[in-house]
Amino acid sequence: MTFRRQMCFGALALVGSMSLGAQALPRYRDPHLAPAERARDLLGRMTRDEKFWQLYMSPGDIGNPAHDYRSGAFGLQIEAGRAEPKPGTMRRARADAARADAAHIAEVERWFATESRLGIPIIPFEEGVHGLTREGATMFPQAIALAATWDTTLMGQVATAIGREARSRGIRQLLSPVINVVRDVRWGRVEETYGEDALLTTRMALAYIRPIEQLGVVTTPKHFVANVGEGGRDSYPIEISERQLREVYFPPFRASIAAGARSVMTAYNSVDGTPATQNRSLITETLRRDWKFPGFVISDAAATGGATVLHMTEPNTAAATHDAFNAGLDVVFQSSYEQSRPYLAAFTQGLVSDSVMDAAVLRVLTNKFAIGLFDEPGADPERAASLAGSAAHRALAREASRASIVLLRNSRNTLPLRTTPQRIAVIGADAIDGRLGGYSAPGAKAVTVLDAIRERAAAIRGSTVRFARGPGRISPTVVAVPASALSHDSTGIRSGGLRAEYFDNNTVSGAPRVTRVDDHIDFGWTLSAPARGIPFDWYSVRWTGRITAPASGVARIGVEGNDGFRLWVDDALVLDDWMKRSAGTRTAALTMAPNSSHRIRLEYFESTGNARVRLVWDAGADRTWQRAIDSAVVAARSSDVAVVVAGLEEGEFRDRAHLTLPGHQDALIQAVAATGTPVVVVLIGGSAITMDPWLDRVAAVVDAWYPGEEGGHAIADVLFGDYNPSGRLPITFPVFEGQLPLYYDHKPTGRGDDYTDLTGQPLFPFGFGLSYTTFAYSDLRIAPAIIGPDGSATVHCTITNTGSRAGAEVVQLYLRDLLASVAQPVMALKDFARVSLAPGESRTLSFTLGRDQLQLLDRDLKSVVEPGGFRVMIGSSSKDIRLRGELTVK
Repeated sequence: MTFRRQMCFGALALVGSMSLGAQALPRYRDPHLAPAERARDLLGRMTRDEKFWQLYMSPGDIGNPAHDYRSGAFGLQIEAGRAEPKPGTMRRARADAARADAAHIAEVERWFATESRLGIPIIPFEEGVHGLTREGATMFPQAIALAATWDTTLMGQVATAIGREARSRGIRQLLSPVINVVRDVRWGRVEETYGEDALLTTRMALAYIRPIEQLGVVTTPKHFVANVGEGGRDSYPIEISERQLREVYFPPFRASIAAGARSVMTAYNSVDGTPATQNRSLITETLRRDWKFPGFVISDAAATGGATVLHMTEPNTAAATHDAFNAGLDVVFQSSYEQSRPYLAAFTQGLVSDSVMDAAVLRVLTNKFAIGLFDEPGADPERAASLAGSAAHRALAREASRASIVLLRNSRNTLPLRTTPQRIAVIGADAIDGRLGGYSAPGAKAVTVLDAIRERAAAIRGSTVRFARGPGRISPTVVAVPASALSHDSTGIRSGGLRAEYFDNNTVSGAPRVTRVDDHIDFGWTLSAPARGIPFDWYSVRWTGRITAPASGVARIGVEGNDGFRLWVDDALVLDDWMKRSAGTRTAALTMAPNSSHRIRLEYFESTGNARVRLVWDAGADRTWQRAIDSAVVAARSSDVAVVVAGLEEGEFRDRAHLTLPGHQDALIQAVAATGTPVVVVLIGGSAITMDPWLDRVAAVVDAWYPGEEGGHAIADVLFGDYNPSGRLPITFPVFEGQLPLYYDHKPTGRGDDYTDLTGQPLFPFGFGLSYTTFAYSDLRIAPAIIGPDGSATVHCTITNTGSRAGAEVVQLYLRDLLASVAQPVMALKDFARVSLAPGESRTLSFTLGRDQLQLLDRDLKSVVEPGGFRVMIGSSSKDIRLRGELTVK
């Protein structure tokens, strides 16, 4: 840091201390004292109100006069500073955005240093799963893609870049990484994770956490301890045995804490019946007592009060606050300043004891001192401008993307594409959408696959590229009836919306409890009632008015959601589903002439809660998907090769019941393949995809995940052979959803793995990935072959590139305990190494097997190394084992 910046920051700190009215520098302002000592001194000077605000975090800013931060705050997710639009390059625009953002955060930092009574700095926080989610920041490949590199060194470089960009803007906490071990690929947040294996997840987590924490930015491994339940459903209750928790789900968190993570985020779900936010067994007994965690525990957004409206384990927010802090929670994370009121009331009313409150505040303050918030400069606008989307970071994003791409199929060596003149058809919405995946920077733009292929093909004289968008990922057959099409008569005057009558019974009988006008019918009353005074799980509604068809007319009308409902049009009953049974979309054929107006009445009832009701029609729905496929077929027929870029729809609280490609993309690939033109499918998404309708009809399949802002270039590099693909799957791809959950390191079955009508084997196994070259494995040696329970052995093997191209192989070492006191996995990953080899080059690798790799939890859940034999397996995937031997423990 410069001398001037040191002086400026010191002046701010001094002003903050002078605001106390003290003549001498308070002990907590003395940088020579230990963080814990400074924190204790500061704690003794604080009011109860000030203590509370060190335990509350939310989005916010100092510009809102309704938000009173004079008592301080734990931290804020600060609105981005706005740069004046200026003509120039994209790089300049990103730099300007970063500079303005950092300058605004610096302004907020100064305000807390000078205007809050004690001058306690805040922790500006943000998401950072695969890049800082602030405007102009560099977007790297999604977390699951980074895991697919199996390259912890590269992961560390990416993390360092993320940490530097965060630190330069004054962001001092990242709500990342997501280290939940994936056991069901239907979960919509698989993209944010490092996959299904505890060891791979742990290695990637450590590679992320260590460099960022060293930069003075707090990392927040989440969600403790799991965030996905049965059926791959987000935040579903976790009923997992203590053994499973310790064997699979705990290790990445425990290792992350040992590596220096200063914060942990709890999950939304309940664990063994107790919400994670109020779970003393998890927070106090496991994190603090067993693992000696010195950092602070935060809730997920709005999770603390979730115990009252979701889990139904707390009568009110005050009780939820009491139980959460008694369980060991330190910081309540909510989505707005206003939501602080019931939590603050719980503190001011003494529902959280002084000892519990002080212990939480002390942990927060100690860590604030430890990362230098009181003493070091915060945001640095010019450094932020120099880092955001810099050439070095973009090059790193491209390299990480290339290393993550997994080649799943390459029939007849279709790839790499030839570099002689050819006609290329690029097909699919994802070829131009440039999607980055969840938790990406607002307004971030990626290099598209189409632009990158055009750029690469332009270097091949005589080559041409033709594009067809295809039907896209979403091809709805019905859409919600818009508010502009609905009206009602009010005292003889036509007004917008439908008259709505809400009844506190489920028979639409008697006088309505509430009468109002609803602009349109598209409701999801999951956690609350539709109106005040109406039970959330016992009501009925009647909507009446008129519906006007658009200029295109209407052929079908209906209701989407859960039954029961009845729909009348012009007093004719067109849909009658007056029985609680299921949910879905039900429509009736009904011709409405263009611009015609009709009477409409919809009745709906709910008797258990979790209601969803939506009035739909086919006007404005996608009726062109077949024509879009036909256009793609025309483009493919006149080309030498067709590159179909297809993608998923997923994300937080967007779990998938089906693993097929959404919309009509399966039909698109089949139709293009039927032309006889060789087809290369490039997959964009963060989880597994089933491919039965088309896999055997295409020549090659490439999984590019969400490849980051340089993804288009990386994909083109792989397609044209400028880079030899070396990514490996961090998750198992099933053949069909009926096999789920499916992961490689399951324990032995008591009978068999298969189904009557389907294999139990995967479509693509964990660790799988092809290359443009070939590798030979040889010379397995285990020395010594017999060890004691506290001894170790070294496993040696030689890897040779037997092909004609340079390439990287991911060598994977698995173990199987041949005889154990409790059932062990059929195989478990214990180590791996990524090795780059020139054609004909060989390299000998060495792996160490010791207590950490050989131990198990015995019947009493004690960690032991049992005597007996261990099968040592080395291969290119969990199914492709090339070498095997045996190690014996005496």
